[in-house]
Amino acid sequence: MAEPRALTVYIDYKSPYAYLAKDLVYELGREVPVRLDWLPYDLDLADFMGSARVDDSGRVIEAERTQHQWRRVRYSYIDCRRQARKRGLVIRGTRKIWDSKIALCGMLWAGRQGDEALRRYNDIVFERFWKRELDIEDPAVVSAVLTEAGADAAGFPAYLAEEGRQELARVCRDAEAKGVFGVPSFVLDGELFWGREHLPDIRDMLAAAR
Repeated sequence: MAEPRALTVYIDYKSPYAYLAKDLVYELGREVPVRLDWLPYDLDLADFMGSARVDDSGRVIEAERTQHQWRRVRYSYIDCRRQARKRGLVIRGTRKIWDSKIALCGMLWAGRQGDEALRRYNDIVFERFWKRELDIEDPAVVSAVLTEAGADAAGFPAYLAEEGRQELARVCRDAEAKGVFGVPSFVLDGELFWGREHLPDIRDMLAAAR
């Protein structure tokens, strides 16, 4: 029997669109023969959406956004919450633009320890982060999630200190060489797709090869 084709899936935990795509990718994996290769892509949100910080009441206390960027941000959350409600997911607006590098290194570490640990890690990080229940910038918090996901987190602090950050940078450079600029992105047979709306096309491509 031929080996299943590989679908590379690029995600970033600070993207609600990546969160909305996650379970749809799992469904794809159940429906057609495919090897899912999950990889991190550190999205530079401030580059195209500006940056802002809000207090607990939602009042803006710091902002570097144009009015156009504010409209895009507001609509993005409206759109994501609309889709999340259909699936029983919670997406709460973040109070700042988070640095997800530590959590993304955690993803690489979990991936070294098997698909089950990686899947559980993805599930926990996405769900709790978008409920505002997880600090993805805290190495101790990320280590605890790795343990909860069934991964051996003993070597994670040392990995994070140097090798993990270097590996993350390399993965992101490789992604950009393939044309990746946002998440979720998918690469199948060298062809790039951006956005979960392309998953039906990807499913058709995989099914046609059976």
